[in-house]
Amino acid sequence: MVASPYGSWTSPITSDLVVAETIRLDQVALDGDAIYWTESQPKKQGRTFVYRAASSGEPEAVTPDDASAFNVRSRVHEYGGGAFVVQDGTVFFSNFADQRLYRQDAGDAPRPISPAATPASALRYADGVIDRQRRRLICVHEDHTGSGHAVNALVSLDLSAAHHQERAPKPLVTGNDFYATPRLSPDGARLAWLTWNHPDMPWVAAEAWVGEIQADGMVTKARRIAGGPDEAVFQPQWSADGDLWFVSDRTGWWNLYREHDGAIEPMAPMDAEFGQAQWNFAMSTYAFESAQRVVCCFVRDGIWRLALLDIRTKRFEPISLPFTSLSQLRAGPGRAVFLGGSPSEASALIELDLATGSYRVIRRSAVLSDELRPYISVAQPISFPTTGGETAHAFYYPPRSPRFSAPAGEKAPVLVKSHGGPTSSASSTLSLAVQYWTSRGIGVLDVNYRGSTGYGRPYRLRLQRQWGIVDVEDCIAGARHLVETADADPERLMISGGSAGGYTTLRALTPANEKTFSAGASYYGVSDLAALARDTHKFESRYLDWLIGRYPLEEQTYAQRSPIHHIDRLSVPVIFFQGAEDRIVPPNQTEMMVAGLKHRGIPVGYLLFDGEQHGFRKAETIKRALDAELYFYASLVLRSGLHFQ
Repeated sequence: MVASPYGSWTSPITSDLVVAETIRLDQVALDGDAIYWTESQPKKQGRTFVYRAASSGEPEAVTPDDASAFNVRSRVHEYGGGAFVVQDGTVFFSNFADQRLYRQDAGDAPRPISPAATPASALRYADGVIDRQRRRLICVHEDHTGSGHAVNALVSLDLSAAHHQERAPKPLVTGNDFYATPRLSPDGARLAWLTWNHPDMPWVAAEAWVGEIQADGMVTKARRIAGGPDEAVFQPQWSADGDLWFVSDRTGWWNLYREHDGAIEPMAPMDAEFGQAQWNFAMSTYAFESAQRVVCCFVRDGIWRLALLDIRTKRFEPISLPFTSLSQLRAGPGRAVFLGGSPSEASALIELDLATGSYRVIRRSAVLSDELRPYISVAQPISFPTTGGETAHAFYYPPRSPRFSAPAGEKAPVLVKSHGGPTSSASSTLSLAVQYWTSRGIGVLDVNYRGSTGYGRPYRLRLQRQWGIVDVEDCIAGARHLVETADADPERLMISGGSAGGYTTLRALTPANEKTFSAGASYYGVSDLAALARDTHKFESRYLDWLIGRYPLEEQTYAQRSPIHHIDRLSVPVIFFQGAEDRIVPPNQTEMMVAGLKHRGIPVGYLLFDGEQHGFRKAETIKRALDAELYFYASLVLRSGLHFQ
């Protein structure tokens, strides 16, 4: 091995490799023996396509890749999810450009089934379920045609063969601010759904309801099953015998329950989480393999596991698998299908044979050659003390290369990652974007600060009125923990984050007291909380009430915690990345910070990307941002040779 300073190592994990070999796998669905899923492809301008694989077959495209430029994405809540539903080989999907619903029959071009809106994309759909008896689709609908905030509801659209023209949505359940997860009982007589109201987010307080479907298709006699001010319910779903199952955090942990004979019954009580923060639609952490068995996944200490639950005996049987991250779980007789990843394998679409325990990989999000494996730095789960005598969590990736080692006595630079949300979590799944840094001699600390999911309700709710405080404290504490325990260089600590993580980054770079970080990168991050409260979309428009306080009643608190008002404290270089079409954190948030730093003479970079929204999807954007961030740190912080190859 060659002795070379940290940050100067050459690496075959280039930005070209990151974008060339990586796709994003999202929604998964089963239709008989066939498996359907969506994948976003950076090399095709970040467009999302529906794919399918028949039993033991190879993946094949369902939605077209042609001049029509269909893009399977919903904009309900802006974050979308649940963009397609499939029945008997026919796919119904939301198209990103106009947000209309389209029908895709095998061999035919997609045709719209929902009406056009003025302006375009003003009528949006997500999280659909097919009502076979009534030949209709039931889904979440978001209407932006009026003044003020959008109106959300559960609606139905006629799918009758006699109606080939577009059909207007028919309201079924209305009156609340938000809806999700409409699900039909096996006999088609009842509809279950989730709902919540401002100022709550669904991981703080959400309710599961059930209504009866009348002869005319309308929903009546609605009753609340679970949920309330101190309970967040997740994924209501019907068993074969007509019991309603759901996930609730009423004990402090998101656990499985069912309503059986009018009583709520815990099915697998444990100090673990069977739920996730519902930023997107169509999430799933459990599924019915048969009338007797449930396949479920749960997270404990940041690690996901799979298990089988016998409904009659409540026997809970973990399944030994190499995956530490699991999502989009679906099941059918004798099998389970899910997205799974591990510290040594990128996320992949997996089909598991429940009888033998064997599995096959249907689609990989990234293909890793044998030549690259020696460069892979494996995530190390760590816990560390933070303020208030509490404990925070993270995954640490130490620098790693089969060709280079650092000179004796040199301490490692570390890039601290602050995830978005902020109510979300960091994953231990292999990411080439992380390995881009570690293979060059830069450690990465991905922090699950207080407020992250996967550690119980009290930990998840620690951000209440504390955003910009405890998350920042935990990122700082994690960095200093590595200085004390892992030979991290206190003079070469950097921090980077996107969206809410960008806000945490900017807050960490504008400390009231001692400086910790020598540089940072903000990806579409929040700099002015008051502007965000005034400008953001409906889904998050009251989120800040919970994270900060009511606006404008507590305007002073907003000002105190907004980085834009503390540029005088910022004395280190910062680079900003922004999508020109971002509706969640508009570009003016970033541009105010850039102007202020330029005025003070602080080294600053700013890259604005046309055609990008909140979260980058295009290959050229991802490549340019990675290389620019590395160049920025190498020029101003790392003090070592710069290599992109």
